[in-house]
Amino acid sequence: MSCAEAALGTVAAPVDDWRAGGFGLYVHWPFCAAKCPYCDFNSHVVERVDQRRWADALCAEIARLGREVSGPARQLGSIFFGGGTPSLMLPETVDAVIGAARAAWGFTNDIEITLEANPTSVEQGRFRGFADAGVNRLSMGVQALRDDDLRRLGRLHSVAEARAAFDIARNCFGRVSFDLIYARQDQNLDDWRAELREALNMAVDHLSLYQLTIEPGTAFGARQAVGRLRGLPDDDVSADMYLETQDICLSHGMPGYEISNHAGAGAESRHNLVYWRQGDWAAVGPGAHGRLSLDGRRVATEALRAPGEWLAAVEQSGSGDVDRVNLSAEDQATEYLLMSMRLAEGMSIARFERIGGVPLDPKALERLQDWGMIKLAGGHVIATRAGRPVLNAILRELAAG
Repeated sequence: MSCAEAALGTVAAPVDDWRAGGFGLYVHWPFCAAKCPYCDFNSHVVERVDQRRWADALCAEIARLGREVSGPARQLGSIFFGGGTPSLMLPETVDAVIGAARAAWGFTNDIEITLEANPTSVEQGRFRGFADAGVNRLSMGVQALRDDDLRRLGRLHSVAEARAAFDIARNCFGRVSFDLIYARQDQNLDDWRAELREALNMAVDHLSLYQLTIEPGTAFGARQAVGRLRGLPDDDVSADMYLETQDICLSHGMPGYEISNHAGAGAESRHNLVYWRQGDWAAVGPGAHGRLSLDGRRVATEALRAPGEWLAAVEQSGSGDVDRVNLSAEDQATEYLLMSMRLAEGMSIARFERIGGVPLDPKALERLQDWGMIKLAGGHVIATRAGRPVLNAILRELAAG
C-alpha cells in the first residue's frame, strides 16, 4: 500500500474494528402526540397508528438484517427505541420487536434495552408493560422543571406529571435517565444552577443535559428568523452554563462522560457508547441510519424517511432501506474522530491511525496542546475542560491536519 493510497482512503479499514465499540440495534418509532418547536428529528403527528402492522414491519426488517449480519460475535449488547415518542408504542409492539431481535442475533447476558419516554399520564400507564417486555432502561424526556418553560417548549406534561412519572419509572426499571434542556428563553445562570441541583436530587444514575439549539426547519427556527424568539442567553452565558453544568454534576458524583451526558460510575448509556466508540449498529424504522461491517467493508445504511413510504416499501419489496454507501478508510477515520472526541476518554491515536492508514498531524496536536485545548494521555487525544466548549474548532483543526 502506497502513502498516496492511504491518504485517499482507498484501502479498507480493519474488518473487525467494530468490536472496539460493540454491536447494537436502533429502532425508530416516528410518531408523536405533538411536534415540539425545537425538534428537527424525523417525527410525525398522526391520528391513528396500526400498531400490529408496524410491529410486523419492524420485525421483518430486523429478520432481514439478521440474515445478512450474522456470526457468533454478533450478539446484541444493546437495543435503543428512539423517536419520535416510543412510549406511544403498545407494550405488545415493544415485546414483538425485542423478540425478533433475540431471534435474529441473541443477546449478551447484560444487554441494555432502552426506551425513550415522555412523562404524560398515558405513557406512564405503559411503563410496567415495557418492563415486562424486557426494557430495562428508561430515558425520559422531561426537558424542564419549570411549568412555564415546558409550555414554551411545546411539552404536553407538567412538572408534577414528570416527577410522578419518574417515581413510577424508578419502581419499574433498574436504570432511569432523563433529559433537560438549558439556555432556554429568559433563563439565567442562577436559574439553571437551581434547576440542575433539583434534577440531581431526583436523578438515579444518568442525566442528559442539552443546550437549546435553534435548527432550521423547526418552529423555533422560523420564529428566530423573523425576530420573534426573544430572551435566549448570549454565547458567553451559554458557555458559562455549560461549564457550571460540568462542575455541579461532578460534585454530585455524575461527571460528564460525553459532551452532553453525565453518569455515575458504570451507568453510562451502553448503546450510545456504540455510536461514540464506532461500533456496529443495525437500524430499522423510518429515517434510521446504521453502520455495519459486511464482507470486509463498512457500510452506512439509511431508511426511507416518510413513514408511509417506509411501511409500504417493507411490505411490498421486503426492505425499507433507501441507500447503502461503502465508507472509505478516510470516511471511517473521520467519523471516529468526530464521535470519539465527544467522550471524556477521548480518541485512541493508534486506532485512528489503524482505521485511516495515516497519522494525526503532529503540528496540529502541538498547536492544540499549546493552546490548552487538548491533552495527550494513555495513547488518547482528550479535549480539556477549556477545549470541550469549543470542540467543533478542535475537530476542524484535527481534521484539516
